[in-house]
Amino acid sequence: CRYLHEATMQNAEGTTVDLYIPRKCSATNRLITGKDVGSVQINIAHVDANGSYTGAYSTVALCGFIRQSGKGDAALTRLWDEKQ
Repeated sequence: CRYLHEATMQNAEGTTVDLYIPRKCSATNRLITGKDVGSVQINIAHVDANGSYTGAYSTVALCGFIRQSGKGDAALTRLWDEKQ
């Protein structure tokens, strides 16, 4: 008799954690699948008035669709302007 085992992943404490947590595109709110090889996640550093890194950052995820259509730069600028 064969038993089917579900694929589970456990951390050091023995708590079950997800194998894959999908991201969402910051520009379109689409899910970024594991097969979207054109997607990127960018960390934007926060700086003070002197231009020194403060240790904080904002994360932006862009899906491959946005990058392939040539709208990645405009989307990143729009998202950053909305955040400020």
